[in-house]
Amino acid sequence: MFPPLRHIDPPLVGRSKTALNFLITRSGLISCALFALAGLALAGDYGIGPDEVNQRRIAEANLNYVLGRADSVAAGLALYSDRVYGVAFELPLLLAERALGLADPYYIHRLRLTLTHLFFIIGAFCCYRLAWRLFDNRLIALFALLLFLLHPRIYAHSFFNSKDLPFLSMFIVALYLLERAFRRDTMGAFLLLGIAVGLLTNLRIMGAMLLPAVIALRGLDGLFAGGGPERKKILLTGGVFALAAGLTLYAVTPYAWANPLDYLAYALTQTAQHPNVELELFQGRLRASTEMPPHYGLTWFGITTPPPALLLGLVGMAALLMQGMARPRAVFRNTPLRLRWLLLACFALPLLAAILLNANQYNGWRQSYFLYAPLCLLAAGGLHWLAAAAFRQGWRRMAAYGLAGAGLGLALLPMVQLHPTQYVYFNFLVDRATPEALRTQYYLDYWGLAYREGLDYLLERHPGETLTVRGPRAQQNVLPAAARGRLPAAAGRKADYELVYLPDISQPDFAFNEGYQRRLYNNTLLAARPLTAARMTDDAVAAYREIYRQALAGKPIIRADYAVYLDGNRLTFVKEDCHPEEPDAWFGVRIFPHNPEILPPHLWRRGSYVPLGSHGVRLDGRCLAVIQPPDYAQGDLILTQRGLGNFRPKGLPVWAELYSLSRPGLGELLAEYRQQAAAASSAAAPIPFTLNSVEGRAAAFEVFLDRDAGRNRLLYSKEDCALAEYETRITLHIYPVDLANLPAGRRDSGFDNRDFLPDFYGGRPGGECVAIVPLPEYPIAAIRTGQANRWEVNLYPPADADDLRTKYAALSDHLPNLRAAFDLYLQDSRLVYLRESCVAGDTAAGFFLHIIPADLPDLPGERRDAGFANLDFVFERWGGHFDGQCLAAVPLPDYPIKTIRTGQHIPGQGELWAAELAGER
Repeated sequence: MFPPLRHIDPPLVGRSKTALNFLITRSGLISCALFALAGLALAGDYGIGPDEVNQRRIAEANLNYVLGRADSVAAGLALYSDRVYGVAFELPLLLAERALGLADPYYIHRLRLTLTHLFFIIGAFCCYRLAWRLFDNRLIALFALLLFLLHPRIYAHSFFNSKDLPFLSMFIVALYLLERAFRRDTMGAFLLLGIAVGLLTNLRIMGAMLLPAVIALRGLDGLFAGGGPERKKILLTGGVFALAAGLTLYAVTPYAWANPLDYLAYALTQTAQHPNVELELFQGRLRASTEMPPHYGLTWFGITTPPPALLLGLVGMAALLMQGMARPRAVFRNTPLRLRWLLLACFALPLLAAILLNANQYNGWRQSYFLYAPLCLLAAGGLHWLAAAAFRQGWRRMAAYGLAGAGLGLALLPMVQLHPTQYVYFNFLVDRATPEALRTQYYLDYWGLAYREGLDYLLERHPGETLTVRGPRAQQNVLPAAARGRLPAAAGRKADYELVYLPDISQPDFAFNEGYQRRLYNNTLLAARPLTAARMTDDAVAAYREIYRQALAGKPIIRADYAVYLDGNRLTFVKEDCHPEEPDAWFGVRIFPHNPEILPPHLWRRGSYVPLGSHGVRLDGRCLAVIQPPDYAQGDLILTQRGLGNFRPKGLPVWAELYSLSRPGLGELLAEYRQQAAAASSAAAPIPFTLNSVEGRAAAFEVFLDRDAGRNRLLYSKEDCALAEYETRITLHIYPVDLANLPAGRRDSGFDNRDFLPDFYGGRPGGECVAIVPLPEYPIAAIRTGQANRWEVNLYPPADADDLRTKYAALSDHLPNLRAAFDLYLQDSRLVYLRESCVAGDTAAGFFLHIIPADLPDLPGERRDAGFANLDFVFERWGGHFDGQCLAAVPLPDYPIKTIRTGQHIPGQGELWAAELAGER
């Protein structure tokens, strides 16, 4: 046997005090200390995450509430949008910041980075201790520790992500304390475990899954216990654990103080279907997070986890299954073995739940990073099985250890290569070499932390100089005060550099000179380019002059503060006699195609348009900017100039104009729809929409349903639109014909919530607000949209009228089940409403439909107290007007029905009519 292997598994008592034994027995602690020292040195390389400001705000809101400050007590946290997020980690960060008297954002940021990472190191040490206890092998435990630490994405997140990483760290701490409690079987150990589970549940409600797990394991102990005293002890320790967990959760969750049940219900709802909807590029398609395929989380996990963890994790799961089949009774009685089964459940069940519930997922799998802790321990079990069972001969065992060590080296290599952007790591399962393969398939640096690296580069390249740099100010705010002083806000100065992810395809290549490029895989994630003509090469200046000459050979398509020329697909913005002190401006164009299928998916923003933009340069006394749309560009363009490079300036000079590359354009379509609406209104015929304005017609947008030529979208328009109206959120609720088309979390509400800001889908050309909103592909029964306290519109897209009319055309020849204001028929598990000689006003009021079941348990839990199912509806959702008749068919529940009560009502005025008929049993 290889000599050092004799020291791998020293007994737990009587350890030798030799140097070798000391290194072996303290290998986990030494490794964690080395990683902690490295983390302290590297923390300053990471920028600020997009959630950090909000996370501090959450802690401040809770602290104000705890201290009884009036601004928070008045709302009682009940109206705070982020009240569900726990502060068991954020509040100590804030208190540490206050205790140290930190005010400079640089030092606040460094403190948060440092403490978040040190807590991650504590979690890693608990992973080591747990692996040692499970497998009684320090080399295996060291492998689990290093595997836990050497996940490139998670390692980077362990600095700047104070939301998901503390949950991962606390999760592995709780798992270690769980093993410790069952091993020691003392009241104090279970008390400590209960406190840990309470803290874990505060960080994320999903941590509550350890509560039934511990109770179930304690129940098994009671089942196999010998006598009464032993069972009494088991009952007491289980009770202490549950009580400690509940009290800890309550104590560290201020939102729960007023109403714990309300907190639990709200937290569970938010976890099952988070209301935040993000657009994300996944497998080459830009989709809403609520519309991701069920395998979204599993796919991200698979393509971004180091191969050793994946391969050995699968081996460990297979070995565990084989052991379970060979010794099924040991699964229930052997504590280390059943804890490994618990690890398997902790890994597999959340993944399975996300798939079955089709959970709202975005930003990769960062919300599920806690799954990596049980995977590391399962992978350690896989290596242990290979070394102890499959490869019993010494050289084979050494080969298994050697391959595992090589795998760790392969995981370490990209961490070094990608530093400090390890969070964009992908493994061999995706194409990382073909040009554009990754950028066109998945989001990379969606955190935007790479900007920090660009700032460091510029400051180093221009020592002692003051620079104006376009880019997110957040990354500048976490630089040392001296560095921040060298990077003032533009404030009217022309910027020296701009930070961008990639050379924008809309800009000529010669605009990029003296640029810094950060290559990751096959993509440039960061570039810094000079904007001033004085820094451009002679070739670039000559090229701009040639573009200017070519532009003036044609006629401008728009005359505003700048004249805009269209030469082929190239747009040239020109202003003669441009003053040298004129602020740097940002020129943009949004392309709204008539047919979105022509566009590469990675170019979509908000599912509606392609944004392109460019800064200008000053040449020969004039200002000039060039934007080059792609060859496939068609449809409507909104061209803008924004002062000082701001994305959405307030009160700054800005103009926007509309131009169409193809006919009919948006302006022509709007004019046509307005004429149709005016004609329909003058003829007293139904118009395409109904308008209910709170403040009068002047406060309302015009809303048109545009379905011609294969288009499927809503057009919003308002002339003489104030900036405040443009910046007010528009509600958009879409009611499908079939509720199964909705995401699981939206089916109870009955509609798809797609609220938006007008800026997401349009622009403000010539002072007119316009928005072009794509509609989902599934059949739509009704659409409700508006702006709060301003206006509201209800639209009813044309249903499949021929099918409905044909199916129930002969009903009037038969006796109805009941005659009321409408004739009511029970047909095909539907309740059919039919009225002859019907006008639009007969169906304008809402319909109520209450179903009383034959057996109350058939009702959903929340409806059992009421005693009936509420299926209230608007008439056009299930039917329409056909040749002077009103016809609607409402599907009924599939359980036995005792009574059906239906009619029409007007809110605040009462029922117009009501009827009751016996259901079908």
